Amino acid sequence: MRCGCDLGVLLGYPPPGTTKGRTPDQARPFLRWCIDRHELPRVTLPPVQCRTVAPMSQTKRLEFIGQVLADDTISLGDRVLALLILLFAQPLKAIAWLTVHDVLVSDDEVSIRLGEPPSPVPEPFAAFLITYLDSRPKRTSSTDSTNLFLFPGRRAGQPMHTTSLRLRLRNLGLPGLDARTAAIRGLVREAPPFVVAQMLGYHPNTAERLAIEGGVPWQRYAAGDHARRR
Repeated sequence: MRCGCDLGVLLGYPPPGTTKGRTPDQARPFLRWCIDRHELPRVTLPPVQCRTVAPMSQTKRLEFIGQVLADDTISLGDRVLALLILLFAQPLKAIAWLTVHDVLVSDDEVSIRLGEPPSPVPEPFAAFLITYLDSRPKRTSSTDSTNLFLFPGRRAGQPMHTTSLRLRLRNLGLPGLDARTAAIRGLVREAPPFVVAQMLGYHPNTAERLAIEGGVPWQRYAAGDHARRR
Protein backbone atom coordinates (compact mmCIF):
# COMPACT_ATOMS: atom_id res chain seq x y z
CA MET A 1 0.00 0.00 0.00
CA ARG A 2 1.39 3.32 -1.03
CA CYS A 3 1.74 6.14 1.47
CA GLY A 4 -0.90 8.68 0.56
CA CYS A 5 0.01 11.08 3.39
CA ASP A 6 0.58 14.74 2.66
CA LEU A 7 4.33 15.41 2.78
CA GLY A 8 3.89 18.83 4.36
CA VAL A 9 1.83 17.38 7.21
CA LEU A 10 4.41 14.65 7.81
CA LEU A 11 7.16 17.24 7.99
CA GLY A 12 5.29 19.02 10.74
CA TYR A 13 3.58 21.81 8.87
CA PRO A 14 -0.03 22.22 10.04
CA PRO A 15 -2.85 21.21 7.68
CA PRO A 16 -4.91 24.02 6.14
CA GLY A 17 -7.25 25.60 8.67
CA THR A 18 -5.23 24.43 11.68
CA THR A 19 -2.44 25.98 13.72
CA LYS A 20 -0.67 22.95 15.18
CA GLY A 21 1.53 20.32 13.63
CA ARG A 22 4.16 17.88 14.84
CA THR A 23 7.81 18.73 15.22
CA PRO A 24 9.49 18.32 11.79
CA ASP A 25 12.33 16.09 12.99
CA GLN A 26 9.83 13.60 14.47
CA ALA A 27 8.65 12.59 10.98
CA ARG A 28 12.06 12.24 9.33
CA PRO A 29 12.72 8.59 10.34
CA PHE A 30 9.28 7.59 9.02
CA LEU A 31 9.84 9.42 5.73
CA ARG A 32 13.24 7.76 5.28
CA TRP A 33 11.61 4.37 5.96
CA CYS A 34 8.96 5.06 3.28
CA ILE A 35 11.63 6.10 0.78
CA ASP A 36 13.78 3.03 1.50
CA ARG A 37 10.76 0.75 0.93
CA HIS A 38 9.85 2.64 -2.25
CA GLU A 39 6.58 3.76 -0.73
CA LEU A 40 7.51 7.35 -1.50
CA PRO A 41 9.54 8.80 -4.36
CA ARG A 42 13.06 9.83 -3.42
CA VAL A 43 12.89 13.42 -2.21
CA THR A 44 15.32 15.83 -0.63
CA LEU A 45 14.29 16.55 2.94
CA PRO A 46 14.87 20.09 4.19
CA PRO A 47 17.68 20.41 6.74
CA VAL A 48 16.76 20.40 10.40
CA GLN A 49 17.10 23.85 11.87
CA CYS A 50 18.60 23.66 15.35
CA ARG A 51 17.49 26.49 17.59
CA THR A 52 20.03 27.36 20.25
CA VAL A 53 18.50 28.60 23.47
CA ALA A 54 20.62 30.92 25.58
CA PRO A 55 21.46 29.37 28.97
CA MET A 56 19.90 30.83 32.09
CA SER A 57 21.91 33.76 33.38
CA GLN A 58 22.99 34.09 37.00
CA THR A 59 20.78 37.18 37.26
CA LYS A 60 17.74 35.17 36.20
CA ARG A 61 18.69 32.37 38.60
CA LEU A 62 18.87 34.82 41.51
CA GLU A 63 15.48 36.24 40.49
CA PHE A 64 13.98 32.73 40.63
CA ILE A 65 15.53 32.14 44.06
CA GLY A 66 14.07 35.39 45.38
CA GLN A 67 10.66 34.56 43.93
CA VAL A 68 10.60 31.08 45.49
CA LEU A 69 11.69 32.42 48.89
CA ALA A 70 9.22 35.31 48.94
CA ASP A 71 6.08 33.84 47.34
CA ASP A 72 3.98 32.26 50.12
CA THR A 73 1.44 31.02 47.57
CA ILE A 74 3.95 28.40 46.37
CA SER A 75 3.55 25.14 48.25
CA LEU A 76 6.33 24.24 50.66
CA GLY A 77 7.18 21.07 48.73
CA ASP A 78 7.54 23.00 45.47
CA ARG A 79 9.78 25.55 47.18
CA VAL A 80 12.04 22.82 48.54
CA LEU A 81 12.16 21.15 45.11
CA ALA A 82 13.00 24.38 43.30
CA LEU A 83 15.69 25.42 45.79
CA LEU A 84 17.41 22.03 45.61
CA ILE A 85 17.95 22.81 41.93
CA LEU A 86 18.60 26.55 42.12
CA LEU A 87 21.00 26.36 45.09
CA PHE A 88 22.50 22.87 44.86
CA ALA A 89 22.20 22.04 41.12
CA GLN A 90 20.61 18.67 41.83
CA PRO A 91 19.16 16.58 38.97
CA LEU A 92 15.60 15.33 39.41
CA LYS A 93 16.75 11.72 39.58
CA ALA A 94 18.97 12.49 42.57
CA ILE A 95 16.25 14.58 44.26
CA ALA A 96 13.74 11.75 43.90
CA TRP A 97 15.95 9.38 45.92
CA LEU A 98 16.70 11.75 48.79
CA THR A 99 15.31 10.58 52.13
CA VAL A 100 14.65 12.30 55.44
CA HIS A 101 17.88 10.76 56.71
CA ASP A 102 19.82 12.81 54.16
CA VAL A 103 18.82 15.99 56.01
CA LEU A 104 21.16 16.39 58.98
CA VAL A 105 20.17 18.72 61.81
CA SER A 106 22.58 19.81 64.55
CA ASP A 107 22.29 22.50 67.19
CA ASP A 108 23.48 25.31 64.98
CA GLU A 109 23.43 23.98 61.40
CA VAL A 110 21.30 22.15 58.88
CA SER A 111 23.05 20.22 56.12
CA ILE A 112 21.99 17.84 53.39
CA ARG A 113 23.86 14.79 52.18
CA LEU A 114 24.22 15.13 48.42
CA GLY A 115 27.84 13.99 48.30
CA GLU A 116 30.71 14.03 50.76
CA PRO A 117 30.95 16.02 52.90
CA PRO A 118 27.29 17.04 53.37
CA SER A 119 26.43 20.52 52.09
CA PRO A 120 25.44 23.25 54.59
CA VAL A 121 21.94 24.59 53.94
CA PRO A 122 21.68 28.39 54.18
CA GLU A 123 18.80 30.28 55.75
CA PRO A 124 15.94 30.72 55.05
CA PHE A 125 16.04 27.49 53.04
CA ALA A 126 17.10 25.59 56.17
CA ALA A 127 13.92 26.68 57.95
CA PHE A 128 11.81 25.71 54.93
CA LEU A 129 13.44 22.29 54.85
CA ILE A 130 12.88 21.57 58.54
CA THR A 131 9.23 22.66 58.30
CA TYR A 132 8.76 20.50 55.21
CA LEU A 133 10.15 17.44 57.00
CA ASP A 134 7.42 17.78 59.60
CA SER A 135 4.62 18.38 57.11
CA ARG A 136 5.60 16.42 54.01
CA PRO A 137 2.94 14.09 52.56
CA LYS A 138 3.14 10.60 54.06
CA ARG A 139 2.09 7.64 51.96
CA THR A 140 0.91 4.68 54.00
CA SER A 141 -0.43 1.30 53.06
CA SER A 142 -0.74 -2.17 54.53
CA THR A 143 2.66 -3.10 53.06
CA ASP A 144 4.42 0.21 53.60
CA SER A 145 3.78 1.85 56.96
CA THR A 146 6.33 4.59 56.38
CA ASN A 147 7.87 6.16 53.32
CA LEU A 148 11.07 8.01 54.16
CA PHE A 149 11.64 9.61 50.77
CA LEU A 150 11.76 13.39 50.80
CA PHE A 151 9.19 13.30 48.00
CA PRO A 152 7.15 10.11 48.55
CA GLY A 153 5.55 8.47 45.55
CA ARG A 154 2.11 6.94 45.21
CA ARG A 155 3.51 3.40 45.06
CA ALA A 156 4.52 1.76 48.33
CA GLY A 157 8.16 2.28 49.18
CA GLN A 158 8.86 4.33 46.05
CA PRO A 159 9.82 7.99 45.56
CA MET A 160 7.84 10.40 43.46
CA HIS A 161 8.48 9.82 39.74
CA THR A 162 10.74 12.33 38.02
CA THR A 163 7.94 13.06 35.55
CA SER A 164 5.78 14.32 38.42
CA LEU A 165 8.67 16.39 39.78
CA ARG A 166 9.26 17.87 36.33
CA LEU A 167 5.57 18.79 36.05
CA ARG A 168 5.74 20.62 39.37
CA LEU A 169 8.70 22.64 38.11
CA ARG A 170 6.87 23.41 34.87
CA ASN A 171 3.92 24.74 36.84
CA LEU A 172 6.34 27.11 38.58
CA GLY A 173 7.72 28.25 35.24
CA LEU A 174 11.17 26.94 36.16
CA PRO A 175 13.21 25.18 33.46
CA GLY A 176 14.92 22.44 35.48
CA LEU A 177 17.94 21.73 33.27
CA ASP A 178 18.72 25.39 32.60
CA ALA A 179 18.38 26.20 36.30
CA ARG A 180 20.64 23.30 37.27
CA THR A 181 23.33 24.32 34.76
CA ALA A 182 23.18 27.93 35.91
CA ALA A 183 23.44 26.82 39.54
CA ILE A 184 26.53 24.68 39.13
CA ARG A 185 28.20 27.33 36.99
CA GLY A 186 27.58 29.79 39.78
CA LEU A 187 28.95 27.39 42.39
CA VAL A 188 32.18 26.65 40.53
CA ARG A 189 32.84 30.39 40.47
CA GLU A 190 32.94 30.33 44.26
CA ALA A 191 34.86 27.09 44.90
CA PRO A 192 37.14 24.70 42.98
CA PRO A 193 35.22 22.33 40.66
CA PHE A 194 36.65 19.25 42.40
CA VAL A 195 35.31 20.41 45.79
CA VAL A 196 31.91 21.33 44.31
CA ALA A 197 31.67 17.95 42.57
CA GLN A 198 32.36 16.05 45.80
CA MET A 199 29.80 17.97 47.83
CA LEU A 200 27.03 17.82 45.20
CA GLY A 201 27.58 14.25 44.02
CA TYR A 202 28.79 15.25 40.55
CA HIS A 203 31.57 13.61 38.58
CA PRO A 204 34.66 15.87 38.79
CA ASN A 205 34.97 15.96 35.00
CA THR A 206 31.45 17.37 34.69
CA ALA A 207 32.13 20.16 37.17
CA GLU A 208 35.46 20.97 35.53
CA ARG A 209 33.90 21.09 32.07
CA LEU A 210 31.23 23.52 33.25
CA ALA A 211 33.88 25.62 34.95
CA ILE A 212 35.87 25.84 31.73
CA GLU A 213 32.75 26.70 29.72
CA GLY A 214 31.97 29.44 32.23
CA GLY A 215 35.52 30.81 32.06
CA VAL A 216 36.17 30.57 35.80
CA PRO A 217 39.74 30.78 37.12
CA TRP A 218 39.92 27.32 38.73
CA GLN A 219 41.12 25.32 35.73
CA ARG A 220 44.61 24.80 37.16
CA TYR A 221 43.39 23.87 40.63
CA ALA A 222 44.92 20.60 41.82
CA ALA A 223 42.88 18.55 44.25
CA GLY A 224 44.57 17.11 47.33
CA ASP A 225 46.20 18.13 50.57
CA HIS A 226 47.80 21.50 49.85
CA ALA A 227 49.21 21.74 53.38
CA ARG A 228 51.41 18.71 52.81
CA ARG A 229 55.08 19.49 52.19
CA ARG A 230 57.07 17.84 49.48
